[in-house]
Amino acid sequence: MDSNNTNRKVVVYTSETGFTKKYAGWIAEDLKCEVMDIKDWRNQKPADYQTVIYGGGFYAGSIKGLKKIKEQMKAYPDVKLIVFATGATPAESKEIIQGAMDANFTAEEKKNIPAFYFQSGLNYEKMSLKYKIMMKMFAGMMKKKADKTPEEQAMAEMLTHSYDYCKKENMKEFLEYSE
Repeated sequence: MDSNNTNRKVVVYTSETGFTKKYAGWIAEDLKCEVMDIKDWRNQKPADYQTVIYGGGFYAGSIKGLKKIKEQMKAYPDVKLIVFATGATPAESKEIIQGAMDANFTAEEKKNIPAFYFQSGLNYEKMSLKYKIMMKMFAGMMKKKADKTPEEQAMAEMLTHSYDYCKKENMKEFLEYSE
């Protein structure tokens, strides 16, 4: 490992609609480190860093790009990987979020890769057609569901339009961990 990488951190992200990019920029600003889109990361060497912070949005239950980053980082066991995911699910829906996070990591990965969730929002205007269709189908299913919990009712209403709940305070736990 390069001896000049002491405390070097980098934030790598992929962002479909801009929310993850916004959080990645805030993290890089607060931690005073580099930030780069996943497309630019392909030309970098993880061994040049002590910590790689990866962020991606939740799409159909998966953190976008996470599988590739985890695979890449297996070759660099001395480089710490921290993950953050963004999504439309309200931060108060802890069970839903934990279930989605758990589905993205093996039991062993959960022990070694700290993962955080930041509520962001929906931006139908910037979404690709594929994700727009998926979201509309999910919104339709939520709307038609009988005996919705108050949480599910609120989610069904939120899915009908674009909104932005990105806030720096959503990163508080992450920043306390990462500093």
